[in-house]
Amino acid sequence: MALKKIRNEVSGTIFSLPFYVAKELGYFEAEGLDVELVKRSSGRASASSDGVRLIEDHELVSSFGGPSPFEQGETALYRACEWGQVRRTQDSAVGGKLVAKRAARASQAIIVRPDSPYLIPQDLANVPVGVSFHHGSHYVALQLLEGFLPREEIKVVHVDGGNRFVALRDGKVEAVAVMEPWITVAEKLGYKVIAEAHYVGLEIGSPSLDAATFESINRAVRRAVAVLQKDPYPFVKYLIADVDPAIATLEPKDFSRSRLRYADPSVYSQKDFERSYNWMRSWNLLKEDSYDNLVDNRVLELA
Repeated sequence: MALKKIRNEVSGTIFSLPFYVAKELGYFEAEGLDVELVKRSSGRASASSDGVRLIEDHELVSSFGGPSPFEQGETALYRACEWGQVRRTQDSAVGGKLVAKRAARASQAIIVRPDSPYLIPQDLANVPVGVSFHHGSHYVALQLLEGFLPREEIKVVHVDGGNRFVALRDGKVEAVAVMEPWITVAEKLGYKVIAEAHYVGLEIGSPSLDAATFESINRAVRRAVAVLQKDPYPFVKYLIADVDPAIATLEPKDFSRSRLRYADPSVYSQKDFERSYNWMRSWNLLKEDSYDNLVDNRVLELA
């Protein structure tokens, strides 16, 4: 019997590691699925910061961060940070809805160069921190810094046209927020972590993604989560592949086990939504909207 084809957008390897595991170990195939993982780019960052520019106004940057296979109708599923996915669902032109909490509990860290004078979050008062607007680095940087600084002293800028770590390395910006594998790159090269936090993410599904198919996907993902919870190190090769050896050469042992956190996909509750919605509105990062309009949970909770 022919496998059902599902094309799945990958915005960050760390977010999709259970999908890579499920594909490698045949869990999708066991569910009758042929899951194709479609990266938004080559996945490997340039070792050069040539052409990088900094954008201060988040309104000038698309919430999708550029051409999205999901928005072009090429994929049925797409995962990223909670806040960004709420915003992208509001902006979606193809009827995308929030269908579940994703499996990855990723982290973002604000880092500075080894010779930086900045040592603690308060040192970053009025210092531009490089992020990707409407993505996890943007939202986590704001939340990390507002615990230490008044909002008027928090400055974030969008790093356009290049990798944030490379832009930091080359002095284009004095601090950046990054996720894995770039936190590990930073630590291996002696960069300083100023603050770090883990956070949840969400899945956006297209109208064509029915609940039964999504449940088949999630059965495979749950099996992969169990594998990662037991030992993630055989699979960090997918993260290492994102790093050009001209920037750094990583080994599995370089990764902190504590940062590789995964849990079963689950329902995105109204309480979770309201908490994030109200915070985003307070920063003028979201238009007025509602849980019922943006969320269509298709994940089935296990008893």
